[in-house]
Amino acid sequence: MPFIAYKNIEIHYTSLGKGSVVVLLHGFLESSTMWREIVPVLAQKYRVITIDLLGHGKTANLAYVHTMEMQAMMVHAVLAKLKINKYSLIGHSMGGYIALALAKLYPEAISQLVLMNSTSLADSPERLLNRDRAIAMIKQNKEAFIKMAIPNLFSAASRRLYNETILTLKDEALAMSTQGIVAALEGMKVRVNNTEVLQKDTFPILFIAGEKDTVLNYRNLLLETANTKVDFRTLATGHMSHVTNTAELLELLELFLN
Repeated sequence: MPFIAYKNIEIHYTSLGKGSVVVLLHGFLESSTMWREIVPVLAQKYRVITIDLLGHGKTANLAYVHTMEMQAMMVHAVLAKLKINKYSLIGHSMGGYIALALAKLYPEAISQLVLMNSTSLADSPERLLNRDRAIAMIKQNKEAFIKMAIPNLFSAASRRLYNETILTLKDEALAMSTQGIVAALEGMKVRVNNTEVLQKDTFPILFIAGEKDTVLNYRNLLLETANTKVDFRTLATGHMSHVTNTAELLELLELFLN
């Protein structure tokens, strides 16, 4: 499997296809495997890069806190070693937060940006309290946290339909270290408000929201993107659109990337 050395650890990545580059960034408790249905389709037209973020998948931990900027600098370093200096960027959930950090740090590198079930806003006070509770629970019982957190990413109806997928996601998350999970939560806690990226006209932005998202409030996302040039698209789905609405998601991505 391909790895790139970075600050005394190894970063796992995949590369498939040829052409303009599309970089996929997974979310919290996920890894590059979340894109398994997306990569083969996009790779018919593009060179598709997936990266296991710090503390996730086959990538090791780097610090006690993995800030979104730290993750973004790692992604930038990996792409630089692959001699990629211009790319379209697709981020799911936490991957969207990292994509926004990349957009602020390296705007000249990005040709298009897609935020999937994500937000440019910082955590609310209530959300910060929930992060602290999650961190305390993980330190006490990682398995119990994961068995609760993964199903909560799906609506009640979707949990029944995608039970096998949920079990697979649980197993993959359980393979993560406690420190990797805590570092991601601490990093999301301290992330800044990046709505300014949505206000600028530096590159086209596609915002994909789930009408039944159990993690992000749909109405708040509408307000967040109001009076911007962001292309806002709605899926009648929850937080895990790549699982529950794969075909519709792919259609949106292909139209935007074209």
